[in-house]
Amino acid sequence: MPKSTKISKLNEFRYIQIGLNISYYRKLQGYTQESFSEVAEISRSYISAVEAPNVVKSMSLEVLFKIADALKIEPYKLLEFRD
Repeated sequence: MPKSTKISKLNEFRYIQIGLNISYYRKLQGYTQESFSEVAEISRSYISAVEAPNVVKSMSLEVLFKIADALKIEPYKLLEFRD
């Protein structure tokens, strides 16, 4: 049986930063979570969980790429962390 993967504290911080970046670019483009979820073809509740700074929500690269494509930005932009 595969082992459950626990998210390290450092990666928890990274997932939160990715969520904040998604929220930033989404709002910059004038999307609500609802309207963005339709464009990205991802549920609004999933977008909400990813963006929430008090929730650590992991995601696949497939989802990250889908979000970046919907935002019309390069995926690396979602991985740029501010100090």
